[in-house]
Amino acid sequence: MSASSPDDGNANPLREHLPQTSAVDPCAIVLFGSTGDLTHRKLAPALFELALSGELPAGFAVVGFGRRPWSDDEFRENLRETLAKENDGRDFETAWQRFAPHLVFVEGNLDDPASFARLRDRLEEVDRSHETRGNRLFYLAVAPEFFAPIVAQLGDAGLIYPGYQDAPWSRVVVEKPFGHDLQSARQLNRELQSVLDERQIYRIDHYLGKETVQNILALRFGNAIFEPIWNRRHIASVQITVAEREGMAGGRGAFYDGAGAIRDMVQNHMMQLLCLVAMEPPVDLSADSVRTEKVKILQTLPRWTPEQVDQHVVRAQYAAGSLQGEDVVGFLQEKGVAPDSTTETYVALRVMLNTWRWAGVPFVLRTGKRLPKRATEIAIEFRNPPTNFFEADTEGGSSVNQLILNIQPKEGTSLAFQAKIPGSRRRLRSVRMDFRYGTAFAQPAPEAYQRLLLDVMLGDPTLFTRTDEVEAAWQFITPILDAWDRPDAPPPHSYEAGSWGPDAADPLAADHGIRWRRL
Repeated sequence: MSASSPDDGNANPLREHLPQTSAVDPCAIVLFGSTGDLTHRKLAPALFELALSGELPAGFAVVGFGRRPWSDDEFRENLRETLAKENDGRDFETAWQRFAPHLVFVEGNLDDPASFARLRDRLEEVDRSHETRGNRLFYLAVAPEFFAPIVAQLGDAGLIYPGYQDAPWSRVVVEKPFGHDLQSARQLNRELQSVLDERQIYRIDHYLGKETVQNILALRFGNAIFEPIWNRRHIASVQITVAEREGMAGGRGAFYDGAGAIRDMVQNHMMQLLCLVAMEPPVDLSADSVRTEKVKILQTLPRWTPEQVDQHVVRAQYAAGSLQGEDVVGFLQEKGVAPDSTTETYVALRVMLNTWRWAGVPFVLRTGKRLPKRATEIAIEFRNPPTNFFEADTEGGSSVNQLILNIQPKEGTSLAFQAKIPGSRRRLRSVRMDFRYGTAFAQPAPEAYQRLLLDVMLGDPTLFTRTDEVEAAWQFITPILDAWDRPDAPPPHSYEAGSWGPDAADPLAADHGIRWRRL
């Protein structure tokens, strides 16, 4: 909802000077996979919120495409049930009555040229009825094997405009995973680029839509106090954690067994966090300037031999255990998982960046399923003072200075530093200063998909990954996968569900004087 006006006695001064979003072109948003889980959990709620807050143009339409023989009204009713559950107490019916007329449905199969011809005809009709001006956003919320065939069908049906054309425009959003190794990622890039210009391809990583992730650049380059100490002389280590409580809920076992933690989390989300922490300042905040600096970081990552993978990477699977008093089964007992699977549900790795800024600084990363809590954070640990004049309070926790970036669920930033405990002794204890988004800006951070969908409509690819960025990440990950596939590779370690992972991961951090944080 829009902010209160300055004349309103209840106006919040913290929101008065927040920037407004640029105007969005009228457009039709075509959802492939419109009856699927992603549409109902993320895309439909995001579009509904954007419409409700007035950030979508008056001329827009959401076009569902699927095999079900639905009418427009049946499609609307299907989404209405989902959105009604998401309603947070506002006048849903009034909002729904404004939103529903913008929803239409086209029945079709992904491999049928006639279906895409019907889609083209319906979009031309929508241009007239909803004044969308021929602009098209195609969202591929489908399994990866359908990405290239759909784009080929769109091209054959004449639904893709030339990439150099500014208006009308056509853009395609591709969900992850983008390939399953370097070779498949390169092949998918070639297939998409045979129809689309790179400027028309938006490879989405929803982590980049999170305000806390975007704030990493603001923290570093918008403040004079951090960037001068953002280097190997002052930073001792960087620790990145993506912890998940959930296991294979929702029938994800079969999918996850074919992917694993390194493909599901490390190759995309965690590489993005690493890049934002480690990148050099861009010349400006344009899409290509930011993404070029991220690619440079990915290109400095090592290409490990199998023996080096064994030294620097630990993989594991969760065994049966307990989470918040509830017994849970192990990964190998989950539905859809092969009983002899070697797929990892936990990965920890230690990497050094061969750059002037970061030489000698260990970056330790970990992610896992069935950990004690859901949390994503980046912990920047600074070096100790050269001399120590004070007594450490052993009961007060860590004595090092740390900058903690809380990505989720408690979005914000914390700075841990030392302060003297009152009394006659010179004892220090770690204390914290905390910043929280909801408190500072008097409103919750928008959902990631709201920001990302809006950016696609605006034609801003800054928060989307470029071809060379995707391939550079896979160049680091693929040798790890190859090492695990060799016949003499060590099997995955085991950790109890509800724990913070296997003991085998501890030396990755301890060898550099680091302790894995208990979040």
